[in-house]
Amino acid sequence: MHSLEPPNCEKLIIGAKGFSDASVYRLDDGTLLVQSLDFFPPLVDDPHTFGQIAAANSLSDVYAMGASPVTALNIVAFPDDRLALEILTEILRGGDSKVREAGAVTAGGHTVRDKEIKYGLSVTGLCTPENLLHNSNAQPGDLLILTKPLGTGFITTAMKSGKASARSERQAIQAMTTLNNVSAFAARRHNASSMTDITGFGLAGHATELANGSDVTLHIKLASLPILDNAINYYQSGHITRASKSNRQANDTQIHGLAACDSSNVELLFDPQTSGGLLISIPESNASAFIVEVSDKQPFCPVVIGEVKPRTDNVSLLI
Repeated sequence: MHSLEPPNCEKLIIGAKGFSDASVYRLDDGTLLVQSLDFFPPLVDDPHTFGQIAAANSLSDVYAMGASPVTALNIVAFPDDRLALEILTEILRGGDSKVREAGAVTAGGHTVRDKEIKYGLSVTGLCTPENLLHNSNAQPGDLLILTKPLGTGFITTAMKSGKASARSERQAIQAMTTLNNVSAFAARRHNASSMTDITGFGLAGHATELANGSDVTLHIKLASLPILDNAINYYQSGHITRASKSNRQANDTQIHGLAACDSSNVELLFDPQTSGGLLISIPESNASAFIVEVSDKQPFCPVVIGEVKPRTDNVSLLI
């Protein structure tokens, strides 16, 4: 996108130039139109579950902006010359179940024939200027809260090898199919200053975007990171995605304390997440009330993982 001429449009509040999770366009009545899309190959064998995971992941970007999803379009690549269309039907049913849970509607979509299944959504949401949140406004003194545990990359890699336990698989699927709506709307009510969702770039990548966009340094406490059961064990057994290495290479120069760290938890910074939680920068005085509210409404308890500090040289993350 950097090779293209930037759009000359005053109504485009947030576009591709920034660090945000979705684009934001101001309508004539002042309402903000929030748009994003995402799609990927299957992470699990069950088509319906895959559809749920992919849809939850796609919806997350809109929630990360403080918006409410209203419509979704299916994006599909499917080898209909090799696989039964009933498989695709189940994928779409899984996705639609999450769209309905979000209070939105599936309005259509587009399909191409491909050698590999791929599925996701283009999601449109709405919000008011007062409710808009993005990842470029974190304030020094805020606490950092993560709303879901980490480790889905390690566990899904183990699942593909048939090495993951049934308990680990169930917990990872529960995390990936849980919408971020509860956390996002609570973040608005409790005056969060900044928010982003943790997906393919891992915690380090998305936290670095938040730090750079806000011109602050994030102090992340590795010992406080919430972790899915056995995720570290699967990492130690070699169940690592290729993206873990690229995520580390992309961010290690901006992380102070990485070279001296001997904790296995450091690998959680780089593990690519699918439909991960929200990383929220929130005033310390509001953090406890936020955690209590969200813990009562979703299966995973939000956890304070660090704090926001004034910018220190070129350091984005401090561990």
